[in-house]
Amino acid sequence: MSAPSLPMTAKLAQCLSALCAQPTGTGQLDDLRAGAEMVAVQLRSIGMHVRMLSHEGAPLVVGYRPGRSPRTLLLYHHYDTAPPGPWRDWSHEPFQLAERSGYLFGRGVVAGKGPLAAHIQALHTLIQEDGDLPCGVRIVVEGHGISGSSHLTELLNTHRDLFQADACLASQGERDSHGAPLCYSGAKGWLQVRLHVQGGPYPLHAGMASILRNPLWRLTWALGSIKGDDEDIRIEGFYDSVEGPSRAENALLRLIRIDEAGRLQAWQSKEFLFGMSGAALVRAETTLPTCNLSAICCEPHTDLAFIPATASAIIDFQLVPNQRPEVVFDLLCRYLNERGFNDVLVERMPGGYPPAHQPPDTPFVQQVADAGAALYGSPLHTVPTGPLTIPLHIFAEHLAIPIASVGMNRPDSAIYGPDEHAPLEDLTRHAALLSELMLRFA
Repeated sequence: MSAPSLPMTAKLAQCLSALCAQPTGTGQLDDLRAGAEMVAVQLRSIGMHVRMLSHEGAPLVVGYRPGRSPRTLLLYHHYDTAPPGPWRDWSHEPFQLAERSGYLFGRGVVAGKGPLAAHIQALHTLIQEDGDLPCGVRIVVEGHGISGSSHLTELLNTHRDLFQADACLASQGERDSHGAPLCYSGAKGWLQVRLHVQGGPYPLHAGMASILRNPLWRLTWALGSIKGDDEDIRIEGFYDSVEGPSRAENALLRLIRIDEAGRLQAWQSKEFLFGMSGAALVRAETTLPTCNLSAICCEPHTDLAFIPATASAIIDFQLVPNQRPEVVFDLLCRYLNERGFNDVLVERMPGGYPPAHQPPDTPFVQQVADAGAALYGSPLHTVPTGPLTIPLHIFAEHLAIPIASVGMNRPDSAIYGPDEHAPLEDLTRHAALLSELMLRFA
């Protein structure tokens, strides 16, 4: 396949510029609804039939266009993004697409809006050149993709006819040391939990710490009991259902080379945990479950010395095959109660889903990997799972279709930081990869 044409590149940037201009920070419902409208406009502009499914959260946008083949490919995307953070940390406005030296900058250019714009323009080019698509396409774009896909299962069950497809492709994951995207045959599951400890009705003088429980200390001790400094998750039963990769999966993992030096430089770290590198590092990030502490706070939040009124923390779990969110949640509750932390309220936050797993030699996964040969000189390396959470299990379970994801991230993509950016070539190749895949899939 030849390199994307200049008009294709310009149209991709134009579409992405329109999508990035609308802020869609997770949880900001007014912005998200406006973002859904913008996605619908872009899909209609290339002749897709569009439905917007509304609910109490951000709308789900579903686009469909038939093709010459009766087969249909479902493309999963999300339009919600991480908040921009302090604008002063950006080199330019985060919601104004900028181009410098072949790189595109803006919130969402890697995670969410960039891959979506690439796929929209790939479809547009195929329609313009051939008058039709080689196969049918459904594009599913949700507004809760980075916060747990809390409404996706409900909407799929209610509007099943809008989701019918023969396979599902997502756009999330990492790249190898040569910059080629990795092809994932599965994705980790996701669970997010809030721990909350209530103290008095209002902050109390610090001198009372000798006779009263401090909710922040109680929360800290509870958190410390869940995971030790050896990185072991101490919840009894947490690892019971975890199985290691098969022999065939281990062989695939040993072939993968990631950009370790690029990661350490971009993340300003001296080394990975326990000095891991090579195959051990790849195996750890793709096959091990996680328990991550992402936030801890108390009320009120000041620099004064007092006993806070409340304390809370957010922890999240990335789950591997055979682990279920509801089971892990129950294990956590039981574990804290058995250790005397009955005063710690455990709340499961909206969303979450089990991991998705299928054999890497699934024909659709092989089609995706082989499509990469036209652009990168050899098939994409296949990874059983990875350090990514996407609701692929929902499609695999409810539609009984094969699933795959193609990596987008580079070590310095900064999808949660300032100056999120992607090489323009990555996006044009992502578009070309879809075109190549659709020809094979049809």
